[in-house]
Amino acid sequence: MFREAKQNRIFQDVVQQIQDAILKGSLKPGDKLPPEREMKEIFRSSRGTLREALRILEQKGLITIKTGVAGGAVVNSLTTDQISENLDLLIRYQKVSLRDLAEFREGVEGIVAGLAVERTKSEDIQYLKKLLADAKSHLDEGACGWDNFIHVDNQLHMALAHIAGNPIYESILQTVYDNIHRYFDQFLPREEALLRENYQDLCEIVEAVENRQAAQAHLLVQNHVYRFNRLMEEKAKKSED
Repeated sequence: MFREAKQNRIFQDVVQQIQDAILKGSLKPGDKLPPEREMKEIFRSSRGTLREALRILEQKGLITIKTGVAGGAVVNSLTTDQISENLDLLIRYQKVSLRDLAEFREGVEGIVAGLAVERTKSEDIQYLKKLLADAKSHLDEGACGWDNFIHVDNQLHMALAHIAGNPIYESILQTVYDNIHRYFDQFLPREEALLRENYQDLCEIVEAVENRQAAQAHLLVQNHVYRFNRLMEEKAKKSED
């Protein structure tokens, strides 16, 4: 399965060979990698190089390193969690600009809304309407209902992603919505009028989904994201002046 590592880049080659074996299915979830001594001989690498390569693979979520007599490196099941790991860090530490984040959301969430229209079921519509009712109750609380309203807003976006039925979209958007509050807290003006506009957007989006209007749902979601981003960019610009 493995061969001697290229001596001019041993570390990178060890990581690549093991990663390829996992992704191609030569190593399956639950399989243990060969013992450290055996891998050292196969790769012609030092113990330090091998352990560093395994550490990187563990950080990627591809293996788990267990200690003890029965320990060793065990192959993990591949999930969409690995897809979103780096994105999580970028958004958490605001290394993605407002404009780039909005451009991404407009494109992806527009597609997701269209797919949700095509794949929605009656129970999905009932859940979306329940979220609207929750949003309305927080809207009626005025400014003090801001945080709860935004939370329900995020739930509704994620409900559409779940209804769309594509685990890649859902995983990536979950990462976005787990962290987007950092942008909202810093750049979004906490105004009751904004909540009312937002609530109207959500009502129209749910109505388009219920009426099976894919193109309309796509457009409404894009406009919704665009307006939110424009308000945040305006506040960010003022803070710079």
